[in-house]
Amino acid sequence: MGNISGHGCSKPKENERVGSPRIKLSDGRHLAYRETGVPKCEAVYKMIIAHGFGSSKDMSFLAPQELIEELKVYMLLYDRAGYGESDPNPKRSLKSESQDIEELADQLELGVKFYLIGVSLGSYPIWGCLNHIPNRLYGVALVATTVNYNWPSIPERLIKDDFRNNLLKFGLWVVKHMPGLLYWWMTQKLFPSATVMEKNPVFFNDRDQEVLKRTPGFELLSENKLGSKSVFENLCDDFLAGMGKWEFDPLKMSNPYAENECSVHLWTGFEDRVVPVELQRFVSSNLPWIKYHEVPCGGHLIVYDTYVCSAILRALLLDEVPASYIPNLSTAIA
Repeated sequence: MGNISGHGCSKPKENERVGSPRIKLSDGRHLAYRETGVPKCEAVYKMIIAHGFGSSKDMSFLAPQELIEELKVYMLLYDRAGYGESDPNPKRSLKSESQDIEELADQLELGVKFYLIGVSLGSYPIWGCLNHIPNRLYGVALVATTVNYNWPSIPERLIKDDFRNNLLKFGLWVVKHMPGLLYWWMTQKLFPSATVMEKNPVFFNDRDQEVLKRTPGFELLSENKLGSKSVFENLCDDFLAGMGKWEFDPLKMSNPYAENECSVHLWTGFEDRVVPVELQRFVSSNLPWIKYHEVPCGGHLIVYDTYVCSAILRALLLDEVPASYIPNLSTAIA
């Protein structure tokens, strides 16, 4: 997918080199962005894509160029607060993330309404948009979305024996109370640390492992990037905002689109080892207004699958979904 030229770049901060176009937000921060797909002036569909943890606006969304041109899709990817060439937000929250998206859409003149795709941890800004600016959205796709184990409506029986629950509790405690120790652990060279998760079969299935062989994986979790204190602190802030206590419970959300003026889709891999399918099915059963799709042999990195990305676009824009991605939920958790 080739880049197209964007709006003028905001003036970078003193002594800072910025190569991408940026906008200046109302609070003075800057957001960097990248445009791809068809030129905006020719687009039928305009969408914003929010990247996940440790990623950036340079992430891949592997829908075929032929399909993008056929449907006339314009895509706007941006560095979320503190990532890449965007300024950090010391007051990051679900609401602030949704405000960033709304200001980005307005300054780039996407129109009154637009489409949204959120990937992995980048889905929590999308939940924020569904809660704070639902009237701005034509359609939403949550891809390999994280589920916050702190959501009050998740029953204990679903998570009490889930090792991820204890791992997240420990991670949140360390980030809040001993960030200095965590920084030392992630940057020391005596024992493996950050790279342990990146290719660990505990978290990634066979398909994910194949993806990681041919992609950089989580680029900001590399040793040289984590050596930067600002990168580390931003990752901690993002983790806390996404997996800490939220200002609302998504599972208690009523349908904001009673007239079907917006379609919301949730995509997950049946073999996702980062967020178990049982949790995604529980979310789906509590929010019947969200259209639920499962990739039979997919793991957490389904966004790197060309066929899946094609299906995501067709479902979001045309309401077309291959039968293979429509699961039999007769055994879903009630």
